[in-house]
Amino acid sequence: MFGKLWQIFSHDIGIDLGTVNTLVLVKGKGILIREPTVVALHKKTRQILAIGTEAKRMIGRTPAAIEAVRPLRDGVISDFETTEAMLRYFIHKVHETPSQGTFSLPKIPRPRIVIGIPSGVTEVERRAVQDACISAGAREAYLIEEPMAAAIGAKLPIEDPEGVMVVDIGGGTTEIAVISLGGMVINKSLRVAGDELDEAVISYMRMRYGMLIGEKTAEDVKIEIGSAFPLGEGKEDNLATVVRGRDLSTGLPKSLKVTTAEIREAISPTISEIINVIHEVLEETPPELLTDIVERGIYLAGGGSLIRGLDRKIAEETKIPVYISDDPLTTVVRGCGEVLENLDLLGKVKVTGGLR
Repeated sequence: MFGKLWQIFSHDIGIDLGTVNTLVLVKGKGILIREPTVVALHKKTRQILAIGTEAKRMIGRTPAAIEAVRPLRDGVISDFETTEAMLRYFIHKVHETPSQGTFSLPKIPRPRIVIGIPSGVTEVERRAVQDACISAGAREAYLIEEPMAAAIGAKLPIEDPEGVMVVDIGGGTTEIAVISLGGMVINKSLRVAGDELDEAVISYMRMRYGMLIGEKTAEDVKIEIGSAFPLGEGKEDNLATVVRGRDLSTGLPKSLKVTTAEIREAISPTISEIINVIHEVLEETPPELLTDIVERGIYLAGGGSLIRGLDRKIAEETKIPVYISDDPLTTVVRGCGEVLENLDLLGKVKVTGGLR
């Protein structure tokens, strides 16, 4: 009886469990949670103190007894217990409802979950994600590769015999796949993405200006003025911002102005690494599918695709049209939501998963 009640009063949810951000979509309600994948906990007791946005604000500012950690690295779980606690928090959060009248039946979250994972993870890493979902309260957990979820979320015709190419640039991994007839013909998972772009900015500031900046500052600079391609002589290509950090020679605070051109120089090697893997995938793609890709173009998803001029840079290097999907930050989780809405699709797109 209680098992049936759990199913009745639980919402099916889709999760984009990202290295940087976690998005949760509830079937029939849309995206309800967009939170950083960060957990703050007490070092000795391991008690969870904050999750998501509140925890991210603590990065670099915590006292000795508290640490703010990111439980995923390069798209895979590096801290199982913390990830489980975070998932449980998000699952319970989307099931919270205000009481109506004098009586309200409690909602015990036992949802069906479809969760996006990098295509290059090992079987052990897949199992870790699935076990974390089940331990966090899911009654069923299905895993779908992020490139496939991104293609579904971008409304691409994945079941057609023609090929489509998706490049999903997230925080921890870049997923590149050629999809046809509901499956991935060629795919590569590169553990170089948004985090490495941030590290490139940190390294550039240290090497060129002898200045140490934190991860959050580097990310803010990348978002504010970063670009992958010269944007012309207009105002946008002359953007600048003030960066504050510590002077490595004196140990004192330091501020200086950096330009879009400098940040482009900093992240250029990392962008080139991603483009080189796109070239490799194109070289391995069967000729018939390659013809389809030339006609249809390459579709970008993920937060990394929002870097100014990245679509133009990839188009110039590959000689193929490049398009950015609508709202690329939510493409993967919207794809998970589409799978929840259409259970027939669940069996067609090679989703792995199971019951407990």
